[in-house]
Amino acid sequence: MFDSRVSGILLHPTSLPSPFGIGDLGTGAYDFVDFLANSDQQIWQILPLGPTGFGNSPYLCYSALAGNPLLISPEKLFEDELLTTEDLASLPEYLDYKVDYDLVIATKIPLLKKASDRFHTQATAKQLDAFHDFCNHHDDWLDDYALFMALKEHHQGKSWNQWDKDIAFRKPEALVNWAAKLQDAILFHKFMQYEFFRQWQNLKEYANEKGIKIFGDIPIYVAHDSADVWANPDIFCLDAKTGAAALMAGVPPDYFSATGQLWGNPVYNWKELEKTDFQWWIRRVEAILEYVDIIRIDHFRGFESYWAVPEGETTAMKGKWIKAPGDAFFTLLKKDLGELPIVAEDLGIITPEVEALRDKFEFPGMKILHFAFDSDRANPFLPFNYVNRNCIVYTGTHDNNTTLGWFYERSPEDQAKVTDYLGCLCPEGIHWGLIRLAMGSVANAAIFPLQDILGYGGDTKMNTPSTVEGNWEWRYRGDVLSEGLSGHFKYLTYLYGRKPV
Repeated sequence: MFDSRVSGILLHPTSLPSPFGIGDLGTGAYDFVDFLANSDQQIWQILPLGPTGFGNSPYLCYSALAGNPLLISPEKLFEDELLTTEDLASLPEYLDYKVDYDLVIATKIPLLKKASDRFHTQATAKQLDAFHDFCNHHDDWLDDYALFMALKEHHQGKSWNQWDKDIAFRKPEALVNWAAKLQDAILFHKFMQYEFFRQWQNLKEYANEKGIKIFGDIPIYVAHDSADVWANPDIFCLDAKTGAAALMAGVPPDYFSATGQLWGNPVYNWKELEKTDFQWWIRRVEAILEYVDIIRIDHFRGFESYWAVPEGETTAMKGKWIKAPGDAFFTLLKKDLGELPIVAEDLGIITPEVEALRDKFEFPGMKILHFAFDSDRANPFLPFNYVNRNCIVYTGTHDNNTTLGWFYERSPEDQAKVTDYLGCLCPEGIHWGLIRLAMGSVANAAIFPLQDILGYGGDTKMNTPSTVEGNWEWRYRGDVLSEGLSGHFKYLTYLYGRKPV
C-alpha cells in the first residue's frame, strides 16, 4: 500500500479553525493541507465524515454514505453567491477552541436552507444538471437518506422504530405518501449532500495535487437510528415486532473499560448478507472510495468474530463471540473492486484467526505507543517487536489521551518505564520523544494526532470511550501552525527517512 516510508497527521475536519463555530471545508482546511505539504507529510487521516446524531459521534451517524452538512463551508457558499453578506452579518461569537454543537446547528442549518432555496431559484442549467447528475449517481442511498432525515424531522427527532408503524416498516403506500408530503424537506437534504460532496471533492483534489492522501475511516457498524438500518432491515439483527436491536454490538472488558463497551448498534445478519454476495457492504466500500484514498476499517476483528449482546443488557459483559464470514467477504470484495487500500484496526482482543484474516489480504495493522509500556518486553506495541513493516504506528489515536495527558497521568514509576526506554526525557518534550520513536520505527507509516504535534494536554483529547459528554469538541486556532513547527516536523520527517521521494 505504501511504496515508501511515510508519515502524516490525524485530525478530524470538525477540529479545523473556522469562523462558523465548527471546522469546515473552507480556508482552514486548505491552510491545514498547506501545513501538511510544507512539513513534507503525505497522509491526512480523518474520522468518519457522516452526519452525526446524539452525542455528535462520527461513529454513530444517520448514514454510512452521506456527508455531515455541518462541515459545509458558508464561506464557499458565499463565494458561489448562495449566501449574502447580510446572511452572514449577525452570527454569534463562537468559541474558537471547541465546538458548541447546539449553537452551530441552530445557526448553520438556517444558513444552509437559505443557500438551498437560492440554489433552486437561481442556479444555471449547468448547475442544475450537475445537481441532478449527483442525485442520479447516488440514488441507491440518497433517496432513502433524504426521506429518512425528512421523516426524522417530522417526528421531532424520534428514532425510526418509534414512527408511525406503516412508515417505520416501509409499507409501499406509506413511502409514496410521505415522499410527496415531505418533498421540500427531501430536496433540502439532497442539496446539502450535493454541496458537501462538491466541497469535499475540491478539497481532496487540492490535497492530492500536493501529494497528500486522505486516509478515511469506515466504522464496521452503523447506528441503529440510521437510514441504513431503516432502509435495509433484513441485513441487521432486529426485533421483528419493535425494530429494536435484537443483538447489540460492542466489545468485552478491555483496556478502555472494565465492563466492556456496549455500542448499541445492531449487529449484521451475515447469513442474509451472504445471500446477496455482500452487496450492501461492497457498495459501501465502493462509495467511500469516492471520498478517500485509503480506508481504515474500524473494529476489523468483527469480520472474523463479533461480540453480540442480547437486547436489554446495559453493559457488554454478557455477550458472546459469533463467527463472521470475513474471508468470504474480502475475497468477493477483491474480486469486484481489485486490490484495495485497506488498513485493519486490529486493536483490543486479537486472536490468531484475526491476524490470519488480516495477513491473508495483506492489510496493514496498527501499533499504539501508549500501549507499549505497561507489560513486559514481549509487548507487541514496543517497536523492537514489530515483526514486519506492513503496519502503521501511532503515538495514540482519537480514543487515547494526548501524549502529554497520558504521560503526566502516569505514576512516577510508570513514567520512568517510558523515559528509561527512550534513554532520557526528550528536551523537546515527551510528545516529541514518542514522535521520534514512531518516526524511527520500521513501520511503513507513522501518524500522529495534531494535539501531539502541538504538545497539548489532556484537555484537548478528542474522545473518552464509553462516555457521552464532552467528546468530539476540540478545535485548534489557525495561528498555532507556525513555520517553526512545520520546519521542525519537516526535519524529523527527513531525519527518519520519511520525506517524500
